[in-house]
Amino acid sequence: MLKRKRLVYLSLSVILFFIELFIALFVRDRFIRPYFGDVLVVILVYTAVRVVFPEKPKLLPIYVFIFAVLVEVLQYLDFAELLGGGVILSTIIGTSFSWLDILCYFIGVILIY
Repeated sequence: MLKRKRLVYLSLSVILFFIELFIALFVRDRFIRPYFGDVLVVILVYTAVRVVFPEKPKLLPIYVFIFAVLVEVLQYLDFAELLGGGVILSTIIGTSFSWLDILCYFIGVILIY
């Protein structure tokens, strides 16, 4: 049973990862990339953690939200640039702080519940 759950969450994580990658590389709009991508990334992190912890940890959605907000704070502090910048690091961490991103993370967590 746990093996099956892990496989389901792994599959979801891979699918979400490729959707996120597609959005990052090819979508240049004012809704999907900036907002929908932020909602999806929280769900991606959640499904990836569930691969390791297939039995639903009660507070996991809250931990994922806190993690996402911490990444947003790192963007505010220009952390990627402090570490030397680079395209990959800037893509992973991001480069611009936004309160709307935090709202999108919150919406993603609500969808998780």
